Amino acid sequence: MSKIREPIKKSSIEKKNRIIEKGFELMCDKGYYNVNCIDIAKYAGVSTGIIYQYFENKKAIFLAGVRNYSDEIILPIIDILNLKDIKTNLKEIVEKIIDNFINSHKISKRAHEQLMAMSHMDDTVSNIFNDREIELTKKIVKLLEENQFNSDNLEEKVHICIGIIDNFCHEVVYHKHELLDYNNMKKEIIKTIEYLLTGGKD
Repeated sequence: MSKIREPIKKSSIEKKNRIIEKGFELMCDKGYYNVNCIDIAKYAGVSTGIIYQYFENKKAIFLAGVRNYSDEIILPIIDILNLKDIKTNLKEIVEKIIDNFINSHKISKRAHEQLMAMSHMDDTVSNIFNDREIELTKKIVKLLEENQFNSDNLEEKVHICIGIIDNFCHEVVYHKHELLDYNNMKKEIIKTIEYLLTGGKD
């Protein structure tokens, strides 16, 4: 097998990124174990040889896709928090983060279920999500501290908030229970997060 190389030319970088995007999409849609590198090459419109120039195997493609997927959800949150004074505009910022989180979940329910299943079956996939979650927690805590949030147990509270938003996002995008009013639920979540981060103080 040829040595794995990192592309330098713009066209080669774009080709590698297309392999990651299309390979991840295909494995999420069809199931990780139902797809091989030949399938990915056809779906991405490249030769199988190109696949093996950039990736050791399909797992390497899948893991790159997982990292990209988690970054697409996490990075916009940091951008939102950096926009304006957090303490003064906490309610609006939390609402914007929730809306952005929901909009970032673009993959289908089937693909999401496949991704979650892989995170339970494969430690590497699970570790990517766990690492990204801790990284997000640390970044948010740092930004909150810079904005004079002095709450006790801030790391734990931020981690709870992330979990609440993540669960709400999955509820809205994938579960869609008719019994629940999601507008009211979002209002309750915002109030809960405000209270957690400020202790009920303005």
